[in-house]
Amino acid sequence: MWYLCVFYHRLLDYRKPEVESLADLFSKGLTDLQCNGSLEWKLPKHHHPDSPFHFVNLPSEEIARSVANRSILVKGIFELWGEGSNFEELEESIKSYPDEKQLPYLTSDSTFKITVETFGKVISFEEQTERIRSLSYIPFKGRVNLKNPYHTFWLIETDDYDSNNGLPPIAGKRIFFGREIGTADRKLLPTYQLKSRTYLGPTAMDAEMAFLMANQAQAKSGKLVYDPFVGTGSILVAAAHYGAVTMGADIDIRVVRDGRGPDCNVWSNFKQYGLPMPIGLLRADNNLPPWRSGLKEKLVNCLLTVYNVFRVDGLEFKSSFNFIRVICPDIAVLFMEISQIHRSLQITRAAKEVLYSESAKVFDAIICDPPYGVRAGGRKSGGRKLLKGVIGPYTVPDDKRTGHIPSTAPYSLVECVHDLLDLAAKMLVMGGRLVYFYPVLREDESIDTTFPEHPCFKLVAISEQLLSYRYSRVLLTMVKIGPYTEEIALASKIKHLEFKENHLKWLEEGNLHSAVFSPADNHLNGSGDTKITKDSKARYRGKYV
Repeated sequence: MWYLCVFYHRLLDYRKPEVESLADLFSKGLTDLQCNGSLEWKLPKHHHPDSPFHFVNLPSEEIARSVANRSILVKGIFELWGEGSNFEELEESIKSYPDEKQLPYLTSDSTFKITVETFGKVISFEEQTERIRSLSYIPFKGRVNLKNPYHTFWLIETDDYDSNNGLPPIAGKRIFFGREIGTADRKLLPTYQLKSRTYLGPTAMDAEMAFLMANQAQAKSGKLVYDPFVGTGSILVAAAHYGAVTMGADIDIRVVRDGRGPDCNVWSNFKQYGLPMPIGLLRADNNLPPWRSGLKEKLVNCLLTVYNVFRVDGLEFKSSFNFIRVICPDIAVLFMEISQIHRSLQITRAAKEVLYSESAKVFDAIICDPPYGVRAGGRKSGGRKLLKGVIGPYTVPDDKRTGHIPSTAPYSLVECVHDLLDLAAKMLVMGGRLVYFYPVLREDESIDTTFPEHPCFKLVAISEQLLSYRYSRVLLTMVKIGPYTEEIALASKIKHLEFKENHLKWLEEGNLHSAVFSPADNHLNGSGDTKITKDSKARYRGKYV
């Protein structure tokens, strides 16, 4: 069924992918939407592609409501009763809408209210009242309730304007009237804003963007979400808000272990919002991941026992505890001790099937913002001398391990992304999502459309966020479509080498610093004057919102 989807006018590239990800999430098991990969979209008459108004075809009203209520960028989704270029056309359109679809919401035992919304202009309260009274031809029989109505109707009006007001141009006026299906709750953004966060770092992810990433990854209760560059945990906080079980890793042990004290660390961020704590924060290197390649039979019984000891109501065992299968063998000792104590616990058949399944993986989603050198450069374990072969591998003595900070070396972005894709291919469940940022340089108002590839993944969404006229970052959403094998690993290595050879030199060097902060000679005017001139009127700036 077609619905009117009204977006907030910001982060334009993120709007449709977010709706499609959420529609896929809420429709799984109900429709074949997830097989199609995208939704049908249409623009209203005379509207620019960047307009906040779009028509979208969704499988059901229930799915439309779920999408609207969870979305960050959807202002509302509406069942459209009529539209027109003026109020006369609107009246004719509403009267032609089938009575069987109108009358159930106009009964005498219901309450309602009408909200007037405009885009591109402001109207007074008296004008709003006048527009509501003009709808007297609609046979409302219920009572008006402005605080808690059963049904809310929206009268939305856009004006005809050109591109000189900073908004996407509209060639003709358009008026919409419809019943509210669902609206977004953006009150969570002030709640999670960074300025009130207990523990912050220089690369902490903005709350709005973190929630968008969690929606792209389809985080929900019972799913296990992993961030290999966890930092201060901003992304995992958003995933935990939606009920996901979270786990993170970072190469800097001071971040994941110490923070700024016992009351100012990653854990305190979760405690601040009353969210479930991560099941683990590891000091781990994306270049040398700590995960085991397989499961040994001797761990099965103790893992089953751990499930019974630590299971949480409402969480699926497959998502929340399968990660233990790949943890280092030393941890098995603790599990064996637990199993000896709790032998009498009953093991469910479903849990056994999951543990003994060869196809069972670990993570449902991996969400991250890899370091690309503008605020923080990438690091990997080893140190320069070790990587150059000047010294051999060594073991830190027991008496010096307390407070020991492992040495690290520079980690190029191209190598980092290759390792990330390889990790995701090994550790994600089939259909699991990899969501990560990737930096790009902008030339002539365009970006290089060459992105890293992997045989196990299908790229389903590309969302650009402009950071300056020089560079931007793109949120890439990939879905795992095939199993990881030795042949796949070889093919992935070949793709990585081709990408490394053909891509820009700044990517191999591992940071954007020189590209971003070098003198902008090409932006000077013909006389060599560096003064920036401004037009008297604001022009539509596209994605710069």
